[in-house]
Amino acid sequence: MKVSLYAKHMVLLTVVATVFLACGYQPSSKYARQIVGEKISTSVVISALDPENTVIIKDAVDSAVISVFHSALTSRQNSQTHLNLSITNPSYTPVQYDANGFVIGYRMSIALNITRQHNGLSKGYITHGTYDFAVDPNAVVTEQQRFDAIKLGAAKAIRSFIAQVSAEGARAQEKEKE
Repeated sequence: MKVSLYAKHMVLLTVVATVFLACGYQPSSKYARQIVGEKISTSVVISALDPENTVIIKDAVDSAVISVFHSALTSRQNSQTHLNLSITNPSYTPVQYDANGFVIGYRMSIALNITRQHNGLSKGYITHGTYDFAVDPNAVVTEQQRFDAIKLGAAKAIRSFIAQVSAEGARAQEKEKE
């Protein structure tokens, strides 16, 4: 008796779903939402040295709040949690060279200092993000490459923050069970 490929996939899907449901799996965004609440406000400290990057970081943070926390952005007065962010100056490190010794790849590193204020309490986080990108041999990094690298590196740093907050939520839920 031959079993169709479709039937095999359905059995596998059923087994995987049963394992996740049986072990009490919950997405990390649920744990993070327990810590930050449903209404979040954000602000970014503007860097005098690099004000353009501040706007990029603010946009990246706001989109992460909406997509990951599944929470609403609101004014600071109406929020349950306020996130205050500041950015360190991004650094660029050569990571790849061509046969002639010219740099053809850079790694942009960025650090975000995030202060989370919730229910009158304040907690600080430092997160890091990197982004690797290619350039033409002996070329200068363009403004567009720089902005893209900062945006994508900051997005990684924000995901790191979300992971930290999710871990706090998971630990808090475990303590409640005890």
